[in-house]
Amino acid sequence: MKTETVVKDRYAEGANSRQEALCCPVEYDAQYLKIIPTEVIERDYGCGDPSQYVKEGETVLDLGSGTGKICFIASQVVGPSGKVIGVDMTDDMLEVARRNAPVVAERAGHDNVEFRKGRIQDLALDLEALEERLKENPVSDANGFLEMEELADELRIKQPLVESDSVDVVVSNCVLNLVSKANRRQMFEEIHRVLKRGGRAVISDIVCDEEVPQHLQDDAELWSGCISGAFLEDEFLQAFEDAGFYGVRILKFDKEPWQTVKGIEFRSMTIEAFKGKEGVCLERNQAVIYKGPFKKVLDDDGHAMERGKRYAVCDKIFNIYQTGAYEGMFEFVEPQENIPLEEAELFDCSQTLIRDPRQTKGASYDATTEASDCCSPSDSSGASCC
Repeated sequence: MKTETVVKDRYAEGANSRQEALCCPVEYDAQYLKIIPTEVIERDYGCGDPSQYVKEGETVLDLGSGTGKICFIASQVVGPSGKVIGVDMTDDMLEVARRNAPVVAERAGHDNVEFRKGRIQDLALDLEALEERLKENPVSDANGFLEMEELADELRIKQPLVESDSVDVVVSNCVLNLVSKANRRQMFEEIHRVLKRGGRAVISDIVCDEEVPQHLQDDAELWSGCISGAFLEDEFLQAFEDAGFYGVRILKFDKEPWQTVKGIEFRSMTIEAFKGKEGVCLERNQAVIYKGPFKKVLDDDGHAMERGKRYAVCDKIFNIYQTGAYEGMFEFVEPQENIPLEEAELFDCSQTLIRDPRQTKGASYDATTEASDCCSPSDSSGASCC
């Protein structure tokens, strides 16, 4: 089975007439659907709504954008100061999306959406740019094929479809499972590549609770129907971690399965994963305290942290734990004396260490303070804190 061809043919049909088998029940915010043409809504397929997690002013990339519904919703959320890019490999889907883009732009009052032709596992290669060059120099023999490969590499470098570190949020709606298993590692690495440092991926896709047997994986109808290529629940999250993401978490997990095949349950799951853990680790005498409720947690770097204890962390982790998926989980202890970044020494993140309070306060710290008068009236009503 040629996975890519099977998927392209199935979704080309889906662009020209509605395919009920490709739909998974999803509730979208009705206010954003009002300006989107019916044709787009009826011929768009998905299993979740990652657009609800984007923010005003962001640059959003939608992988497998189809007829453009998620792009057109995201366009309204990010507003005129934001930007939305849809990538799809199916000409029929792109035709519907591009034809309706001016309609949505006029109704929204701003034009911030564009659609590009490419494969989501190879976001550097602009397929339309490649097609234009091949029209000028058609491939007629083996030498021409080799030259085409060199041309594709040149385009990836000089005219990338999506540049590195250029996107705030990558979204996708029930598309990653359609990519062949041989290309999935590259696909997750590409998602990581195009995101800015601190950016995130918000992906809705179909996952399964048991391994899909080979004979089902070889079924073209089931693969293109978002069944046979479904990720195992834990392996889906692990794929993001393996690609260098951190703070990977489940945002939505459908309680009821979308379909059950041979006793295997297939359901929608939406996850979030962040980019930006790369870089040097510096010692600035900072500490974090895990607040609970669990007695002990294990972070992505293998550090076990018990509730209520002060742990030494590098400046990078100290800042990461204050945002995104970790927000609200830790108390943060700043050093008494600030250590400028340019003066900070390297921090060894390979081990888990308790932070001695004297490291944070300073060895010579010897302050003595008076107890605060907490029983004095705190307001005009005479209320006190005691």
